[in-house]
Amino acid sequence: TSTSILKVKQINKRAFRQAFKLILRPPSPFCLACAKEKDLSLKEIQRKLEAAEERRQSEEVQVLKPLPERREHKQEVFEKALENDTFISMVEEKLIVKVEKIKENEEANLAATM
Repeated sequence: TSTSILKVKQINKRAFRQAFKLILRPPSPFCLACAKEKDLSLKEIQRKLEAAEERRQSEEVQVLKPLPERREHKQEVFEKALENDTFISMVEEKLIVKVEKIKENEEANLAATM
């Protein structure tokens, strides 16, 4: 198009292969009337800097906010795992004692029948 900076011209077209030539239009002359220079006052610059600092602080708070909750959750998970390990150990010990008692009773019954 006449208003675009870039013109694409197809050079070669084969099955599954295409070649293009890119033609760049020279830039249009700079229009001083079109340019909108913005003179920022010291107060405006200061206000923008303060707003940026507030955004940074707000973002930091949002990032740091869930950290204590995560830490607490990790602690709860660790304690629960420790409870489970303790429970499993107790059950294993009780089971071993029961199995030994059953074996002793079987041996005693076997000895009594002989």
